[in-house]
Amino acid sequence: MEYRRFGNTIVARMDRGEEIVAQVKEIALAEQIKLASVQALGAIDRFQAGVFKTKEKVYLSNEFEGSFEIVSLTGTINTMNGEFYSHLHMSAGNEKGEVFGGHLNEARVSATCEMIITLIDGTVDRAYSEEIGLNLFRF
Repeated sequence: MEYRRFGNTIVARMDRGEEIVAQVKEIALAEQIKLASVQALGAIDRFQAGVFKTKEKVYLSNEFEGSFEIVSLTGTINTMNGEFYSHLHMSAGNEKGEVFGGHLNEARVSATCEMIITLIDGTVDRAYSEEIGLNLFRF
């Protein structure tokens, strides 16, 4: 991975074999990011994404392997209890044009991943909501 910071924007390139969520965390810790938005595209060969079942308050996870193009990767970097926290969603299409996605747990780069991280001046922490079953923004 390589990245450059230009004011409040970070432009990153992740390389074959690197895991996207881990690289986001590495950048966030190195740059001391407390609040940012994330967007990316690229190619992956394995990913795990889930969906939250609101009534049961549980995540279901799906694993995918093959040739995929990232159609959209978007999310946030912020904190929970003052520590790094990311919330990323991704959709990826296969060679048939079928698209799969959800809450991103992990994804392995097969060619490259180009990411833009836009830093936001401020801090928004998260707290677990018993009612919802998720870690929600706490202002």
